[in-house]
Amino acid sequence: MRCMTPSSPSPTTEHPTASGAQSSTARASEDRSARIAVTVFPALILAAAVFAFFVPAAGQAIAPFTSIFLGIIMFAMGLTLTVPDFALVARRPLPVLIGIVAQYGIMPLIGLGVALLLQLPTELLVGVVLVGSAPGGTSSNVIAYLSKADTALSVTMTSVSTLLAPLLTPLLALWLAGSYLPVDAGDMAMSIVQMVLIPVVGGIVVRLVLGKLVDRVLPALPWVSVAGISLVIIAVVSGSTEAIVSAGAIVLLAVVLHNGLGYLIGYWIARLLRQGERASRTTSIEVGMQNSGLAATLAASAFTPAAALPAAIFSIWHNLSGAMLAMYYRRSADNHQSDA
Repeated sequence: MRCMTPSSPSPTTEHPTASGAQSSTARASEDRSARIAVTVFPALILAAAVFAFFVPAAGQAIAPFTSIFLGIIMFAMGLTLTVPDFALVARRPLPVLIGIVAQYGIMPLIGLGVALLLQLPTELLVGVVLVGSAPGGTSSNVIAYLSKADTALSVTMTSVSTLLAPLLTPLLALWLAGSYLPVDAGDMAMSIVQMVLIPVVGGIVVRLVLGKLVDRVLPALPWVSVAGISLVIIAVVSGSTEAIVSAGAIVLLAVVLHNGLGYLIGYWIARLLRQGERASRTTSIEVGMQNSGLAATLAASAFTPAAALPAAIFSIWHNLSGAMLAMYYRRSADNHQSDA
């Protein structure tokens, strides 16, 4: 799920063009839709997980199509991206670089450390590492907006980390998890290209060619992500019922630690590197929130359904924690302004 803040007219422009006004209206509508979606998203994901646990046959029926669901999610993300989202890399390279390095440097290592600390079984350890090696979560941009962070920077970080995923995710998984389970980095990279890179680039191209048409469907795109990730969760949980019963509590603890440490360390690394408050909040959110749909799909296809369990639980938890973090950051910003 991705959010764009509403575009405001330039102060030097008395009468915005009709196309500019239409784009602004579309983005404002998308923003409202995204805020509603991210609010109910955790409840829908939790409902999907409960349904899959008690009706596993239904989940197994759709399990072969998880890569298609993920591709649809990524295509929808691509439709929301514009050239200015990437132009920020040239204008503000340092905060983008800090965010990407923190994303791919902190979370995989935290994941491995937490898994070893809790002595997770091998399949679950690999699953936690894979979550940490995934790019930024697609709902992080909405959380950044609600947190009064730098939404444009969040969009750019998510976009760049997603485009780097075919290279970095398999390499990190091979490096950190390869000694625990065999990792075919080449096959994993090809899967990410097919499920992530091609759909995202396809969405960007369609947005460039059919911008006005895409503006009309922008409000529906957050719900496409909600539906797609819900289906992925149903497929993953339905194949992991035994693992949930035997290790659900310890996996939840691992996910909470992984996610929380990502928020905390991401924020303070940005502050130590002299980034402003809004950029530091953005880095915190981007580091802590992962593309768990991708991690779950890769784990289920490359390893076992049990290996996908951490990603399934992460998908539920990081949206709950992200909403709570947004409330904290927003209240903190309001208090700071009132004290000023």
